[in-house]
Parts: sequence; C-alpha cells; structure tokens
Amino acid sequence: MKTDRRTLNRALLARQMLLKRHSMSVLEAIEHLVGMQAQAPNPPHIGLWTRLADHAFDEVGELMTERRVLRIVLMRGTLHLVSARDALALRPLTQVILDNYLKTRMGELDGVDLAEVASWARALLEDEPRTDKELRARLAERWPDEDAAMLAWAVRCSLPLVQVPPRGIWGASGIARHTTLEKWLGPAVPDPSVDDLVRRYLGAFGPASVQDVQQWSGLTRLGEVVERLRPGLVTFQDEKGRTLYDLPEAPRPDPDTPAPVRFLPDFDNLLLSHADRARIITEEHRKRVFTVNGIIRATFLVDGFVHGMWKIEKKRGEAILRIDPFDPVPEPDRTALEEEGMRLLAAAHPEAKSHAVVFAP
Repeated sequence: MKTDRRTLNRALLARQMLLKRHSMSVLEAIEHLVGMQAQAPNPPHIGLWTRLADHAFDEVGELMTERRVLRIVLMRGTLHLVSARDALALRPLTQVILDNYLKTRMGELDGVDLAEVASWARALLEDEPRTDKELRARLAERWPDEDAAMLAWAVRCSLPLVQVPPRGIWGASGIARHTTLEKWLGPAVPDPSVDDLVRRYLGAFGPASVQDVQQWSGLTRLGEVVERLRPGLVTFQDEKGRTLYDLPEAPRPDPDTPAPVRFLPDFDNLLLSHADRARIITEEHRKRVFTVNGIIRATFLVDGFVHGMWKIEKKRGEAILRIDPFDPVPEPDRTALEEEGMRLLAAAHPEAKSHAVVFAP
C-alpha cells in the first residue's frame, strides 16, 4: 500500500497524543511513548502537559520520589525519563550503545582495568548518590596516574546510573547525583526483548522503516528483527519507495483530520525518532531547530507540522512566551497559539504576576 507525507504525519500525531489531549495517567503516557528524552530537566514536563488532559506539573515529581519513574541513559545513549519497569527492560538492550562508545576511546584507557574501575565505582555510588565532580575526585584519589575525567566517563558508560531526585522535578534545583539502577529499584530480574522494543516503537512512532527504528533506538542490525516480526506487521511504501512497517491495529487517521496547534519542548522525541523526518519537519526548518552543539530547540505545530520555535522568558515577575514563526501564521492559528500559550504559562508558571504571549516581528 502507498502512503504519503500527510498520512504519515497524522498517524504520528495520533500515536504521540497530539491530535487531542488524552485522559490517561502520567505513568501510562510515559510508557506509551517508550520514555521521553530528558537531556534537560524541564522538557518532559511540558511534553506531558501538551499531551495530557488536566496534567499538573508536580505529578512527575511525585512519581520520581516514589521511584515509579526515573531518569536514566537509554535510547541513542541519551538521558530519558521512563517508568521503573521500562528502565529494567530497556537498559540491558541499550548497553551495547555505551559499549560501542567505550570502544572508540579505548586507546585513552590503555592499561586500565575497566572492570575493576566499574566495580569500585559501583560500591562508591551505591554507598550514596554522588555528583560527577565527587566521582572524579574519588577516582583521582584511587587512580592518581590516570585521567579522572576519562575514568568517570568510562564509569558512566559501564554502569546503569540513575539521576536521583530532586534532579528532574519541576521547579526543583540541584546538581545531578547518581546511583545505580539496582540500588535505586532493588534486585530485579529484567526481561529484555528487542522484538518488544521494535513493536513498541511502531506503536508510538509508526509506520516506520528499519532505518527509522535504528535512528530512534541507537541500535543497529534491526533489519533481521523486523524480518522476524514481519508476518505480524502490515507494510506500506512511502513517496520515495521505502518500505514502512506498522502494527495492524495501530491508528492511521484520515490525512485530512484536523490537527490543533501544539507546543513541543526542547529535545522532544517527536523530532528525533525517524531517519526521515519529513513527516513532521522540513529539512530547511530542521537545520534551524537542530543546533551545532546538540541542542534541539522547542517548536510549535501548525496543521501538524513544525512551523516555528518558542521559548519562555521570566523577568521582573512576568512570564513571557515568545513565538518565532518560520513562515507567516494564518490568523485563526495565531489566535489558537496565543490561547494555547497562555494556558501553558498559567500551568507552568502560576506564580508569575503576569503572563504574555509575544510573536516575533
């Protein structure tokens, strides 16, 4: 079956809960999305607000304190906010990404017994959560002739480390501290399945190619996994003739389905989870959103596609949402963005004396 860019766009929006706000729990939403990139502490909170009905910004913090969700390095070797259950299931599958990072710099660790370093660091971090600075200092004491920063990086690649609260809680401050996943959640028998990972990806981001799922996960050689799953999947051909795979029961709305304006936070996986991002953003606009230093700027959607960037500024008690469109915004959408922006400001910064939405000239 043939499929086009707009049809893929509406399928993606439906699965990313961006055609309407959903009445599901925060935990259910995070698991449905197979985690949320959490390279910075605040974006996942905004991403959830944009997707859920009646979302309160303190809900994630409560779940983190209860150890039901946590921040840990997973897909693409980047920090994600995931459920405790997914942390246990996905972390073993993504360890190979970090192992490959280590292999690229083994020359800088020549002569170092990495197993000994990891074992020693595990005991240190399980004694109490430590900052990167504290870890480096202790490593320097133990291995004075080695590069402590390099040893600390190797530890982060070798061990499943959790960023413990208050880091990641909306409105909280504090430097990141780490302990091990086993220490944080207790002993557990993980049941990792790369087949389940691919199926869940399709449920949240499909229809998609093998290259798409590899882009999202950071894993390679997934063609053989997709081929194994193929009897239970449906296939499509996109406008460039590429084969896309999908779950038979997954939603694929009519391409003319209305899509409301939406604000996406920095680093949202909506923009990071396909090798071909044309279903959500043009290549011209991608170059403006993806910076050379790895920052993925916050964007907004008009008619389901990225139409510009936004940011919130706070000064003298006022919270201002500044909108920077790539192209002129039709008046009805401009009004909708102003209304949605005011709702976001009220939810994210209720303490501000005033709120305002401002469009760039």
